[in-house]
Amino acid sequence: MRVLVLTSEPVDAALLRAALGGDARDAEVLVVSPALQDSPLRFWMSDVDQAIARAREVEEETVERLDEAGVDAAGDTGESDPLQAVADALAAFPADRIVVFRHPQGQRAYLEDDFAQEAERRFGIPVVRSEVGR
Repeated sequence: MRVLVLTSEPVDAALLRAALGGDARDAEVLVVSPALQDSPLRFWMSDVDQAIARAREVEEETVERLDEAGVDAAGDTGESDPLQAVADALAAFPADRIVVFRHPQGQRAYLEDDFAQEAERRFGIPVVRSEVGR
C-alpha cells in the first residue's frame, strides 16, 4: 500500500500505525509537510520563510522516525495550501490512501480546517484523519 502522510508536526510509526491499523504493514510512505501559515495575514503577505523552515524540520524528523521503526519512508515539503501540496505529491506518488495529521481543534493553523473532506472529494482517495498535539 502506498500512503501519503500530510503532517505539520513530527509523527512516528506508532501514530501512523494507530491511524492505519493493520494496513500499516509493508506500507510505502511519502511524508509531505506543508509550509502552513498560522494566520491568513502571513499567508496573503507571502511571509513564508519561517513556515518553509518548519516544514522542512517536520518532514525530516518524521522520515527519520519512520525509518528508525522500519517503515519505508521518503519525504518532501509542500505548498502552504494543503490541497495543492497533496495534488503535487500525487503527481509523482500515486497513493492508495492519504493520512492527514492535524492539530486538535482550537490549535489548527490557517487552512487546516475542513481539508480532509475536500481532499477525499477532489482526489477520490480515502483520507484518514488523525490528530497530533503540539
